[in-house]
Amino acid sequence: MTKSKNKKDKPGHENNIKDKLLSLLSRAKSKAYSFKEIIKKVGLKDQAVKGQFATELDNLVRSGQVARTQSGTYKINYKSDGNHIVGRVDHVNQRFAYVISEDSKEDIWVSANNLKFAFDGDIVKVLLKGKRDRGRSPEGEVVEILERKRTDFVGKIELSPRFAFVIPNSRKIFYDIFIPLDKIKDAKEGQKVVARIVEWPDKNHNPVGEVIEVLGNAGENDVEMHSIMAEYGLPWEFPETVERDADKIPVEIPESEIKKRRDFRSITTFTIDPVDAKDFDDALSIRKLENGNWEVGVHIADVTHYVRPGTPLEKEAYKRATSVYLVDRVVPMLPEKLSNNLCSLRPHEDKLTFSAVFEMNHQGKILDEWFGKTIIHSDRRFAYEEVQEILEGKDGDFKEEIFALDELAKIMRADRFRRGAIAFETVEVKFKLDEKGKPLGVYPKVRKDAHKLIEDWMLLANRKVAEYVYFMKKGDEKNTFVYRIHDHPDPEKLNSLAIFARKFGHNLDLKDKDLSNALNKLVTDVENTPEQNVLQSLAIRSMAKAKYTTDPEKHFGLAYKHYTHFTSPIRRYPDVMVHRLLEHYLNGGKSENKTYYEDLCEHSSDMEKVAAEAERASIKYKQVEFMETMIGQEFEGIISGVVEFGMFVELVETKCEGMIRLSELEDDFYELDAENYRVIGKRNKKIFTLGDHVKVKVMNTNLEKRSIDLAFAGK
Repeated sequence: MTKSKNKKDKPGHENNIKDKLLSLLSRAKSKAYSFKEIIKKVGLKDQAVKGQFATELDNLVRSGQVARTQSGTYKINYKSDGNHIVGRVDHVNQRFAYVISEDSKEDIWVSANNLKFAFDGDIVKVLLKGKRDRGRSPEGEVVEILERKRTDFVGKIELSPRFAFVIPNSRKIFYDIFIPLDKIKDAKEGQKVVARIVEWPDKNHNPVGEVIEVLGNAGENDVEMHSIMAEYGLPWEFPETVERDADKIPVEIPESEIKKRRDFRSITTFTIDPVDAKDFDDALSIRKLENGNWEVGVHIADVTHYVRPGTPLEKEAYKRATSVYLVDRVVPMLPEKLSNNLCSLRPHEDKLTFSAVFEMNHQGKILDEWFGKTIIHSDRRFAYEEVQEILEGKDGDFKEEIFALDELAKIMRADRFRRGAIAFETVEVKFKLDEKGKPLGVYPKVRKDAHKLIEDWMLLANRKVAEYVYFMKKGDEKNTFVYRIHDHPDPEKLNSLAIFARKFGHNLDLKDKDLSNALNKLVTDVENTPEQNVLQSLAIRSMAKAKYTTDPEKHFGLAYKHYTHFTSPIRRYPDVMVHRLLEHYLNGGKSENKTYYEDLCEHSSDMEKVAAEAERASIKYKQVEFMETMIGQEFEGIISGVVEFGMFVELVETKCEGMIRLSELEDDFYELDAENYRVIGKRNKKIFTLGDHVKVKVMNTNLEKRSIDLAFAGK
């Protein structure tokens, strides 16, 4: 009998393997190991015992104690237990932070003194200490830092004769990083740098770090945009291996490939995009059939034809997961050769596409649908403004086709809202920049029928692709697929919204069986009112976050039972997954591994959030830069947010948001009444509520922290 068999027969042998695995991965914390690395770490050579380790590792993954990453490595899966909660730090200000956990209905309030030097975004274990006061969040104390969110921080360097400090850009990092002079990498005073922490802070010392990259002079547009990307851990250049991989792809389309595809080159086809767009993901073809119906094709760049599994291009696309849209530039998911050339559906060029084609009557009823690989030849590249002018009566190319597409889009839109889609329209801002990127003006983006036309056809394609794959198999065993889902709103947040809306004279009837109808009625009621932005913003905050998943759940906001993202594979990795899976199933392939694709979905959802934060940071930077010249000026504003330390005010004229700090209000001591979205003076009982119109003066701006300080100029 072998030594390994003796081990196996001993009682508790499996527990011994389990303990070894958990001990190793727990010590590693955020680090993930491959199976080979795990075997090497525990010093195993016996093949039989290796098999037992593999089995136990699978058991730990199934039980949720260990997580298997998309790349096939393993790491500990942190869980809350008893009096301890595991969650992520949201470091609100210098005095306190919240720990946000899926295992707790309420966020845990933690004093800065009890953070154990955790930074914003870190995963920590918190000991619960009970409620602070009635109605307030429970209090906790960090007992262990389980995982550091990041080690690299962007900031401005300050030099002295004996040492240097990097002051982080992030408003949520409250420690300057000490840098020895031999670790500054030739950075000059005041330059933007990336510093890596090599020694975390303790009771007596700041964190210690080293400069790993000098970005350039603070205030220069390119430096600041690169700083924002670096702050969020996002790349702004492609590795040479990825560029070389792209360069190797031939431009010519071989005749053998064309023969495999449905040919749309003779059918009227065009793109409609922003005037400054460079990558054209989608095109529409349209023709009238002999029976009088319309055939409309939604043609999407066939990215998966060029981006193959296992290649450097594929790995980089997965890693990025999305293009990032900063104020003055796009940082693409794919190199320029693909995003602006091979995959971009440019006019007067043959292009490979993946299409959803619909036969529809004049009442917008879909009579037939088809999905598959195609080749197109776009006849015209339209800007939204050109199409809008045609819709408003101006002559132009393909006028009949554009009117037909718009008419059918409006029918689909009305049907969507009848079925319960939410009609939220958030206000987005756009900047007028000079040649150096300096903002000369800021104004709200306007969405007109030309924008909605494209949106409605993309929504149709996304929905129909999701439905097609879902209904491919009958019964509960469905093909693994990537869905875009949106859960129902949080009931407590909806109740707070209803109470708050009543203060403005608006009713949100939560007893209405059709919640979507009640929300849409509120949206209609507040349209063109001063409180529109605040109430819509509050309504959006009550909504669940949309995400990618392999679970075919409903998209509440769109009122679709099944929905996916099929229409933007140049800029979104989930669409690449959808194309790959759809092609696989069209070719008769079996259902793919659900766990593998769920990992990909989770990564894509995470990266989408990071990209959105970077985009908001670039907008905020330009808003602050624009307001720099307006210090001392007074503006009309609306209170757009209330927190423990201040009130956010959105300026009506510029849509820029600044803060009035409660500590700077000298007439009284003001406290937050979170349940009613207001602050109240302790003695004078003066109340400032979300949505109040106020007059404010711009007191100061801070480009480093992307903040605007305001003061009351009267209520």
